[in-house]
Amino acid sequence: MIAKRFETILLGLAATLLLALMAVTGIDVVGRYLLNAPLSGAFEMTELMLGALVFVALPLVSRAGAHVEVDLLVGALPRPVQKALGLFAATVSALVLCWFAWTLFGLMLDQWHEGARSVSLGVPLAPFAALGGIACLASALFGLLRELSHD
Repeated sequence: MIAKRFETILLGLAATLLLALMAVTGIDVVGRYLLNAPLSGAFEMTELMLGALVFVALPLVSRAGAHVEVDLLVGALPRPVQKALGLFAATVSALVLCWFAWTLFGLMLDQWHEGARSVSLGVPLAPFAALGGIACLASALFGLLRELSHD
């Protein structure tokens, strides 16, 4: 129930970010080429929103099991071996994602204490690192839960 609600929130946030990216790009293109007045800070807005979109979508991809997989020989192995390999891969992925989260939370603390902001618009950067850390933890959890509940 909580995971489904979290998924709904992430889907709404991803859709909002995607629409905002399209709007910024559209306004910048029209302003630049038709009005000779580009949108100030458009490149930086695009960078920040695209990074946020990637992190917002990461748990959704993990929950759906939509990562790219190469399984050349796995299908030829016995079912218990396939299940063990799947659990091993999910565990390694979860550990790597937890390490990413740890690193991002450390970055967030550094950025928070230094007051790091983007160059053109002065947007605080710490919340973006926090979003990345939370997304990595959610992805690790979703990936493990998906593999453990997979028949």
